[in-house]
Amino acid sequence: MQKVKFKNRNWDTVANLHLPDNFDETQNYPAIVCVHPGGSVKEQTAGLYAGKLAQKGFIALAYDASFQGESGGDPRYFEDPTSRVEDIRYAVDYLTTLNFVDRNHIGLLGICAGGGYAANAALKERRIKAVATISGVNIGRAFREANFLETLEAVSTQRSAEASGAEPMITNWTPNSSEEAKQAGISDLDMLGAINYYRTPRGEFPTSNNKLLFASMANLTMFDAFHLAEFLLTQPLLIIVGDKVGSFGSYRDGFDLYKKAASKNKKIHIVNGSGHYDLYDKPEATAEALDKLVPFFQENILQK
Repeated sequence: MQKVKFKNRNWDTVANLHLPDNFDETQNYPAIVCVHPGGSVKEQTAGLYAGKLAQKGFIALAYDASFQGESGGDPRYFEDPTSRVEDIRYAVDYLTTLNFVDRNHIGLLGICAGGGYAANAALKERRIKAVATISGVNIGRAFREANFLETLEAVSTQRSAEASGAEPMITNWTPNSSEEAKQAGISDLDMLGAINYYRTPRGEFPTSNNKLLFASMANLTMFDAFHLAEFLLTQPLLIIVGDKVGSFGSYRDGFDLYKKAASKNKKIHIVNGSGHYDLYDKPEATAEALDKLVPFFQENILQK
């Protein structure tokens, strides 16, 4: 693995470039961009899948989104869907500059919100030859189900305050612990799974600090990851979800994307007995996902 940087508008994106075993820079390799979930970083689940895909002969690029992790951009902790989609395109730009990457053989993998961003990026980014999602979520749909009018009013009020000199409001993606969640009356499978992954030694990482710029919520609420997918998402598509359903909606969104996508070559695979976060790092669940991902990318980017 190599740590790399590439230009993204007027700041740098920081990424980990995962290389195949016995890597030979004189050869050409297929490449896959791996997109992390909201609030995540490149060293977490996106990096896990990137490493596994590299072991199967792919170049795999996992990067920190703009405004987050080690990447640049202000304001910090801004989760902006438009920027997240553009991040993917800049990642593709970077891969096309590498002599050992075959620019005609580039795929895309997104996890959770990264899955929605991946699907959206593929609508206009035709250099992407195949798309896969794992526990993919249409994050705008999720935010619109949570008192969105009240959220928009609150964001508007906060923006006025910040325009007059108030400090930017930073909130959390999740409660900081399962105990904090229980005290708040939270018992949802997915939220508890997020806490167990992000806020414990299982998956925590220093640059994934559970911070979200409150103003982001307006941008998230207005975003529809699958808009125009019935016309423009024509690339081969693989959707992987678990059948243990929580409130984040990846199971529902997976079937929504499957039904909506214009792709003639599309598949949905259900990992039985697994929830949203099992597919982030649990060995049995991720092994089953990879058993589908590897041949999917071999068949659909190597032959392009």
